[in-house]
Amino acid sequence: MTVPVFEEYEPATDCGCPGCALRRRTAAALPVRYGGHPAAHGVRRALVLVTAAGMVLSCGAAEAAAAASGRGTRAGAEADPRPVTPQGPVGPLGTDGASGPPPAPQTVPRVTTRADIIDRARKWVDAKVPYSMSAYWSDGYRQDCSGYVSMAWNLGTNEWTGSLAAFGTKIARADLQPGDMLLFHNPADPEKGSHVTLFGGWADDTHTHYLAYEQTPPHTRRATTPMAYWTNSSSYVAYRYKGLAAGASGSGADTRFPGAGKFGPGADNAYVTRLGKLLIAQGGKRFYRTGAGSRWSGADRRATQAFQLAQGWRGKEADGIPGPDTWSLLIRGTGRAIPAGTNGTTAFPGRQFFRPGQSNSHVRLLGTRLVKKGYGRHYATGPGPRWTEADRRNVEAFQRAQGWSGRAADGYPGPETWLRLFA
Repeated sequence: MTVPVFEEYEPATDCGCPGCALRRRTAAALPVRYGGHPAAHGVRRALVLVTAAGMVLSCGAAEAAAAASGRGTRAGAEADPRPVTPQGPVGPLGTDGASGPPPAPQTVPRVTTRADIIDRARKWVDAKVPYSMSAYWSDGYRQDCSGYVSMAWNLGTNEWTGSLAAFGTKIARADLQPGDMLLFHNPADPEKGSHVTLFGGWADDTHTHYLAYEQTPPHTRRATTPMAYWTNSSSYVAYRYKGLAAGASGSGADTRFPGAGKFGPGADNAYVTRLGKLLIAQGGKRFYRTGAGSRWSGADRRATQAFQLAQGWRGKEADGIPGPDTWSLLIRGTGRAIPAGTNGTTAFPGRQFFRPGQSNSHVRLLGTRLVKKGYGRHYATGPGPRWTEADRRNVEAFQRAQGWSGRAADGYPGPETWLRLFA
């Protein structure tokens, strides 16, 4: 066993390793009485224990063995699902927070909607904002996990995991809706495990995975994530922003379905605008060139149909015109989000077409798509119209690649498999 070596450590300003990152942050941290990290107060020079396994100080609590094996996040590399994400202290926008005490928490929260929260979160995802605990994006928010949620919730200050809970109301995980946050703050050691993500909607029927918006190396991402996180899952607490507008998603408190007459060709009213914002929050942004508007358009119909197809509906249930069920799922934020790339034209034909003895064009279409996606290795002569064991095994391989297991990966396509395959 290698004998630990102690050395006095003064990091380079451009070094991105966890040790250097911690040293730079603690050197500039606020006093405890102003909201700084308790573990960081008074640290000017650090004695660092250097071992063969290396050291990981994590907002995602990656294990030290992972660092020793070279799994650290590098520029341009895919984000590790258990990222090393230390965070900065409470502070004003666009500064390092070291010039004086931070502003007091808002006594009256800024009013916002779920759609607005997700829209702000998406802007960083689209821009691929680089992760940093010391840099600030053009909007003034710090580029770490807590700065990201501060931005999405429009708090006006850069918070940290130890202060974000004050801006929310604790809720049950079963009640999570887009725009809520999942927060783990470790008061005993804030640098060990503390992290925060934004809930973007459930990714499966069993509610074991969700779409997480989070700031993590190398940049902001939106990814399917185990509930509640890759590590320390049981310690995450769900919160809802206190300044959420009544009705939670649109303009006004009324959540009742206004009637089918408010939608469709020729409609021009506030409900169409509200529908568009709700659809954008559920993954339908690509259907709109300039955002949601009051005049009904083809974008509204296509986005609505894509959302309906994402629920596994077809036929008249997925005609692109919202009914009471579509409206209810959008308002409550409990429906399945629109998968990336779904265009609303390839509807799931039904499970009955994919069973032993069946022969039809849907089986051939499925096989062709599997091959195009790289899941055709079990075909000996290529996909055909007759359902075979090769079809089942290729579908199973695709399902397992989504992280599914058990009955969810039995090799027989359902609505979710179909939507993801044709996305």
